Amino acid sequence: MRFGSYLAIGMVVAAAWLSPAESAAAEAAVVDRIVAVINEDIVTLYDIETLLRPMVLNMKKQGLPPERERQTIANLREEILNNLIDAKLTEQEIKRYNITVTDEEIENQIRQIKQRRSLSDEDLKAGLAQEGLTLEEYRKQLKLQLQRTKLVNREVRSKVVISQEEIKNYYEKNKSKYGGGTQYYLWNLFLKLPPQATAEDRKTAQMVLQETLAEVKQGRPFEDLVRRSADGAKGLQGTELGLFRLEELTPQLRDVVRGLKAGHVSPIVESDFGYQILYVQQIKETAGKPMDQVEAEIQDLLFREYVDSRFNSWLADLRKRSHIKIMAAP
Repeated sequence: MRFGSYLAIGMVVAAAWLSPAESAAAEAAVVDRIVAVINEDIVTLYDIETLLRPMVLNMKKQGLPPERERQTIANLREEILNNLIDAKLTEQEIKRYNITVTDEEIENQIRQIKQRRSLSDEDLKAGLAQEGLTLEEYRKQLKLQLQRTKLVNREVRSKVVISQEEIKNYYEKNKSKYGGGTQYYLWNLFLKLPPQATAEDRKTAQMVLQETLAEVKQGRPFEDLVRRSADGAKGLQGTELGLFRLEELTPQLRDVVRGLKAGHVSPIVESDFGYQILYVQQIKETAGKPMDQVEAEIQDLLFREYVDSRFNSWLADLRKRSHIKIMAAP
């Protein structure tokens, strides 16, 4: 692992309390330091610090022990560097294949987002402002996302073929899923902890989830909190899990979900990987389904699994074929 320079971290975080002139001088000390070379592109320490700074400020609010905080920052910096390398490689492939996105495609994407979330133009702008984004900056982000989707379609999706035999095998192995009965549409928010996590680590994780539960009680939609968790603030992660029968869950989660009604959120649940809270968005009573009724659903599920796997393999192969040199520890 490549751990960060704690002196550099101190310079960047401290800059928030310096005068404008002092802050500019402090940042100038790290702007020109090249951390990695990726083919014809570079990643600078400033690139990393820009993404790290809000994470560090959020982490300061948790009151972690100094050693734990240093280790967390080091891990975050390494993760940010790897993500930036992958992003640079992806952008290079987008340029190589001249993958373009029109303004109309971007506007269509914005319309779909507003429709799915029942947002007005004012709601969207207000939500972006809370994330520190303007509408124009958001359009640029969507453009890059759409370009990456087209790249994945070209390099990965078009090469994935799901056979009838694979669909049949999945159906046979998951008959309980299609046998009818009560199903729960679940979302979760969770904090992962290593096996050697200290009592202080566990206490901090529980505090973060308690704050999240408080937001839910104040009326914040659970789905919004899951989407917000994509920024990785406080180490909180979230997932739209989908439909599950009780017997598909672990005994521990089974007991928790059984006692919840639609629209309810569970208390904090301890698991092997850390802590989580569950949200039951919907409870459905379903009849059994023969394979011909769920064939398209299974094909879509297998397709997404294969695409994720192939994309990771494609990205790993792209790394091997590229010139990547880490110039200095971030």
